[in-house]
Amino acid sequence: MFHYRKTVRPAGTTTAVCRTLWLLALAAVSLQARAQLNLDEAQRLALADDPAIAASLARAQAHTDNAIADGQLPDPKLKTGILNLPTDTLDIDQEPMTQLRLGLEQTFPRGATLQLRQRQSEWLASAEQARAEDAARQLVRDVRDSFLDLYYQVQAEQVIAETRDLFAQLVDTTRAHYASGRVNQQDVLRATLELSRLDDRATSIRNAADRQRATLAKWIGTAASQPLTEEFPELPVLPSRETLETALMQHPVIRTESAQLEAQHQAVRVAREQYKPGWSAGLEYNKRFGDNPGGDERSDMVSAMVSVELPLFTAKRQDRRLAASIQQAEAVQLTRDERLRELRQMLDSGYANWQRLGERAALYESQLLRTSAANAQASLQAYQSGITEFSTLMRARITDLDIQLDLLRIRVDRARAQTSLLYLAGEDL
Repeated sequence: MFHYRKTVRPAGTTTAVCRTLWLLALAAVSLQARAQLNLDEAQRLALADDPAIAASLARAQAHTDNAIADGQLPDPKLKTGILNLPTDTLDIDQEPMTQLRLGLEQTFPRGATLQLRQRQSEWLASAEQARAEDAARQLVRDVRDSFLDLYYQVQAEQVIAETRDLFAQLVDTTRAHYASGRVNQQDVLRATLELSRLDDRATSIRNAADRQRATLAKWIGTAASQPLTEEFPELPVLPSRETLETALMQHPVIRTESAQLEAQHQAVRVAREQYKPGWSAGLEYNKRFGDNPGGDERSDMVSAMVSVELPLFTAKRQDRRLAASIQQAEAVQLTRDERLRELRQMLDSGYANWQRLGERAALYESQLLRTSAANAQASLQAYQSGITEFSTLMRARITDLDIQLDLLRIRVDRARAQTSLLYLAGEDL
């Protein structure tokens, strides 16, 4: 017969269970926080809150607001005052010429100055928007470079750790052979020395990885401390060379300079408008005090006036300002040409570098990597059989390690060259 017996737990047991569950929950949160970081997530975090992009967008909005203000007429002027007030009595009714003036005046700038200045501010806003896009491209390029370099350091440390296990086994094997009289003490010292040098390389790589994490943390914060994914970072497909060359003219750096050039052209047109006369219109109401000699009240008066500016002497004002604005436009034009040359040089060198690194990677993967591994294995078998010397075995192992690291470096460098070309090509961010 089955008997059910209720177990009564002490109060302290319940507290311990709760504490355990709480610790497990904290551990789960900690594991989740230590999730692996990939390149896409690093880019997303960097773009989410970048001050350079936000600053350019803020300047673009400022120019947009200025454009609206630049297209408005100047504020009208209100004029008021008392004219011809006698100083002996200050009596406004004493003299027939005493008047209270109340007027309104509106100034109209020369020619199409308002419209041209408005367009100038609009082009400056376009320049800042293009500069914000370029800042986003630069940010993505820099984050990718930093991430790829960190990926190399992490993977290189793993390769060295695996090789160190082999070297440690060789040290143990060499010491055993030395104890049995099969090898001399120099082989033991050489094996120990190479193991120490390998430890030093691992320390140097960890130091470089720490520096790269600090660089990456500038853009993504504490997420840079997370472990990286094992998969090689995947980048967007690179367009053809012809597509890259065509895209240069639409690069945000060129569009920034082009917008600034258009803004300067508007400044030249504004300078030309200054040869035209400006004018202003005003309307006044004059209140007269006192009575006429016949006893009737004096009539009030209304005045209408138009003022015209006469640009007669232009040699030291309008001519100089026009010449200065033309020179500034030419300077912006030359700057744009220089920027385009720089982008083309980046394309030529970057594309050639990307192609040659691809050829080297193919050579390493098809021949060198397999040959070096076979050579290291053959050297180990020959050393165990007493056919070859220990120095030959160490050279083979070190060569195999160097080729693995070289291939990893080539793949990372080729990805970084692709990153620079993607900066030129542009992509949806």
